Amino acid sequence: MDGKINITYITLSGYVDLNKYRYFYFSVIFTVYILIICSNATILYLIWIHKNLHEPMYIFIAGLLFNSLLYSTNIYPKLLIDFLSEKPIISYSACLLQFFMFYSIGGSEFLLLAAMAFDRYVAICKPLNYRNIMTKKKVYIFLFLAWFFPACHLAVQAILSAKAEICHFNLLGIFCNNTMYTVHCVRSRVLTVFGVIALLNLAFLPTLFTIFTYTKVFMTSYQSCKELRKTTAQTCIPHLLVLTSYFCVMTYDVIIARVESDLPKNARFILTIQTFLYHPLINQFMYGFKMKEINKHLKKFLCSA
Repeated sequence: MDGKINITYITLSGYVDLNKYRYFYFSVIFTVYILIICSNATILYLIWIHKNLHEPMYIFIAGLLFNSLLYSTNIYPKLLIDFLSEKPIISYSACLLQFFMFYSIGGSEFLLLAAMAFDRYVAICKPLNYRNIMTKKKVYIFLFLAWFFPACHLAVQAILSAKAEICHFNLLGIFCNNTMYTVHCVRSRVLTVFGVIALLNLAFLPTLFTIFTYTKVFMTSYQSCKELRKTTAQTCIPHLLVLTSYFCVMTYDVIIARVESDLPKNARFILTIQTFLYHPLINQFMYGFKMKEINKHLKKFLCSA
């Protein structure tokens, strides 16, 4: 025994002209990452220190912003390292961790948006019972389930993937998403089944619930006074826009995984970038500028800085 540990490394070969554009890529991603960290952290801080923002809706928003920080930190630092490396590689165990975090946070995002939709439904359609229904205990339960439920689903897939035999050491991507399955010798039917179950439970069903709930909310507000319609638009439309943005991100991801080698490398690279470049910046824009109370505190904070 020589004490050496056998570690499997995978080459990330999805980059386009990395040697030529490495410093350009690094500058863009580093700038975006700093913007994501600063903007999300600022609004999280404002929600934390202002007691009038300790309401269920703002707590769920804080959960989404925290997700944006986790989501970006799961991807961006590794990208920055790869841009400055001679050869972008990742150990298979690190690849599994990145895969787990990416989809666990993704599922959490859909569930948090569904919880926010339920909160708006109770606030607008059952305002007299709002305090009794949306208690702090229930809000914390929703938050716990939003992070725990996806983690359980993805833990199963990560464990099964860890046991899979690897025959290919070249990943046609720039980070570990669904394309990770292409390095396996045989595409596991069990993994495919668990993947479909996770997709239904963590993406499609929460999305359908959110759309159905907001449909009820808008129908109720349409039949009410003008002030309620205005309030509904101010609080609900940002949530729907964020849902639309993230659903597009996940659609991009599914497309990338399914088309495999049929997609040109340049197109694959551009599509992959879409999955992490815009969405983490959209959350704070929607909630920092479109939510009246957060915007008010944000303006005061920026003026006093």
